[in-house]
Amino acid sequence: MSPLKQAIRKIQSEQRKWAAVGQQTPKQVNRWFKWLSPGLLVKRWLLISATGLILTLFGLAIFFKLTPVYRFLEWTSELLETLTTYLPNYISGPAAILLGLFLLLWGQSRTVGSITEALHPEGDQELIDRLLDHRRRNRGPKIVAIGGGTGLSTLLRGLKQYSSNMTAIVTVADDGGSSGRLRREIGVLPPGDIRNCVAALADEEKLLTELFQYRFQAGDGLTGHSFGNLFLTALTDITGDLEQAIAASSKVLAVRGKVLPATLSDVRLWAELSDGRFIEGESHITEARGKIERIGCIPANPTALPAAITAIKDADYIIIGPGSLYTSIIPNLLVPEIREALVKAKVPRIYVCNIMTEVGETDGYTVSDHLKAIDRVCGQRLFDAVLVQRKPPSPYALKRYAKENCHPVFPDREEVANLGCRLVFANVMDEDPTTGKVRHHPQKLARVLLRWYSKQ
Repeated sequence: MSPLKQAIRKIQSEQRKWAAVGQQTPKQVNRWFKWLSPGLLVKRWLLISATGLILTLFGLAIFFKLTPVYRFLEWTSELLETLTTYLPNYISGPAAILLGLFLLLWGQSRTVGSITEALHPEGDQELIDRLLDHRRRNRGPKIVAIGGGTGLSTLLRGLKQYSSNMTAIVTVADDGGSSGRLRREIGVLPPGDIRNCVAALADEEKLLTELFQYRFQAGDGLTGHSFGNLFLTALTDITGDLEQAIAASSKVLAVRGKVLPATLSDVRLWAELSDGRFIEGESHITEARGKIERIGCIPANPTALPAAITAIKDADYIIIGPGSLYTSIIPNLLVPEIREALVKAKVPRIYVCNIMTEVGETDGYTVSDHLKAIDRVCGQRLFDAVLVQRKPPSPYALKRYAKENCHPVFPDREEVANLGCRLVFANVMDEDPTTGKVRHHPQKLARVLLRWYSKQ
């Protein structure tokens, strides 16, 4: 290679290095400005620590009759006198200032870097950003979300980005699948919906969350069970009740907020259908494929968990749904104390309506039909507003659901208005282009709900 080409490559290499430095500098400066943000509760403690250090040194100086101070000042005076002899003050002064600032910034940067590496070795987010997020979420509204099934866990997955002051109140009426087996064989309350909510609120503990949701595919007696269900069942036996078991598992998964069962009573759902059939059991109600006229539970008036009632009374915002109307939403309202607390609440309350009807539960239901079913259980209007998906699913998804006799829930505006409830339209749907399956999008749903709350 000729000397000219070597020189050109060397110049290009230096240019790339300087460009990289130029790109990094704004990011570093921006990071330092973030540390100056109010409300981090960092700067005040650093100032207090520095004040404590100065007072300690001052106290030691007094205790030793100021001898070290005199010697230090004498030594400093001699050093400064020597420096000014060889270097004028207009050179030595700025040089000392620049050196001091460099050492201060370098030391603080290395300290913060070491703390970040220790607390968050993956390094996918700066410590200052984590602190800012933590403070923002801690200042978020006190939200109570009520429901069950996959709908509630979807909602929580989005809300946890905005507030850590959340309480999920979950139905314990499930009697199907792994939860139903554990309920029948061991006599514990069904942990399935609670497990989903705990996993949804986990603070990015990916491996632990996957472990909690892992479902066994083989093994005598294990097939179909999820590890989280077995874990909660074991903890319930060890701690004495499901509430303590949830609290213990929440610590393991670093959960943001709380997950509470609506009741600790062994609740079984029943339903009277329009054709006269009486169906008992949550899973059997849907399988019956009839029109539900009345719904209740055994025992008729289960006792609410005290912590759940306290959460509702202290809430700034109450969200119910999304989820299966008769098997996820209404079972919580069959607990009299929860129902009464919701009716008395003076904070914004909104119901998130399902996007599609459900076979065996809400066949042919409109938005107002969902509200009327809830009002019948509560005895009066419960919501200030109802959130409804604005745009319908794609033709492919509609065709796929029509084969199962499911259709979009129609927003009958006049009937909803007659019930004294506001309609809130928003695009909160997530559609799988391959399967055509639709569900609520966690982030879109949470963003719309928080925006509506901020306007109230």
